[in-house]
Amino acid sequence: MFEKIQRAFWKALTPDLLVDEPKETGAAKSPADLPASVVAALGGQDNLASQQRVAITRVRVQLRDVSRLDEPALRAADVPGVMVLADGVVHVLTPAPKMD
Repeated sequence: MFEKIQRAFWKALTPDLLVDEPKETGAAKSPADLPASVVAALGGQDNLASQQRVAITRVRVQLRDVSRLDEPALRAADVPGVMVLADGVVHVLTPAPKMD
């Protein structure tokens, strides 16, 4: 019970850093799914070792081969920013989701 209260407290303080528990919805996409144009600019699906949404507007991607990264193509795919880190880790900024 304490863990649920603590999680709710931190979620209220940092809503974009704590992901809600996944709900079973059948054919729903995973939260880190990237558009096809972004995946192509990252070197294709086979170049993605892993991807994880770490905030509402940021996806952490582990690339197998960083040389296949095409930054101009990412800009053309409306990616606001990309940060290349060591060991093939790339943080891709994504537009904020539209609230209905």
